[in-house]
Amino acid sequence: MILRWLTERRRSRLLEQPFPPRWREILARNVSAFALLDDEERARLCDLTMVFVEEKHWEGCGGLTIDDEIRVTVGGTACLLLLGRDHDLMRDVVSILVYPSAVLLPDAGQGTFDGRPRVAEDATPVLGAAHRGGPVVLAWDAVVQGSRNARDGRNLVIHEMAHKIDFLDGEADGTPPLETSAERRQWAAVCSRAFAAVRDGSDDFLRDYAGTNEAEFFAVASEVFFEQPKQMVRRQPALYQILVEFYRLDLAAR
Repeated sequence: MILRWLTERRRSRLLEQPFPPRWREILARNVSAFALLDDEERARLCDLTMVFVEEKHWEGCGGLTIDDEIRVTVGGTACLLLLGRDHDLMRDVVSILVYPSAVLLPDAGQGTFDGRPRVAEDATPVLGAAHRGGPVVLAWDAVVQGSRNARDGRNLVIHEMAHKIDFLDGEADGTPPLETSAERRQWAAVCSRAFAAVRDGSDDFLRDYAGTNEAEFFAVASEVFFEQPKQMVRRQPALYQILVEFYRLDLAAR
């Protein structure tokens, strides 16, 4: 209780400072969804971004130096998921490691997911990774490409942050924390149908990677929800609706 009060007090003091104009320029340039928001939502995104940037631990890897461009682009994109929620949804995000480009991660069977990514023989190149209780790993070139371009429905930051949200109620299983059993039943019914349609090829709206497993389905669906909301409401209305109810945001109505 006291810790919560201290956290909110620290955040309030932080938000007494004006949002840097340079940061707003970065959001406008690098976060494509910023243009879809109304004035009130943009102001809220700025506030969320200030807190996110301050509270997370940032580390540049592979020779990359962390600067405001990186922090604000990643933070602003991540905070799209918080527009209708609050910072508690990102409580599993503590450290963010940013590499210039794809990083090599050893196979999961080698027990390396509990620590820093490291280059190894027979490793798999990845653009991002998120593990329960561990850091979020991002490739900066892929972050910029995904955040600036909403036409392809791909956004690395949203994808990895969705995994972190998925971890909040246990292992990543494609179901984020939901408040009631009725919500969980509805989620399972809608997502099971959409997931099966991806896997059997009867619906090609979500890219094939969404059929890898339930966790990847939720992450890919979240990418498309924030990047291509109007297309999703046409092609997958039931899926769009449960995401609206979870994220408490309706971008397709813009």
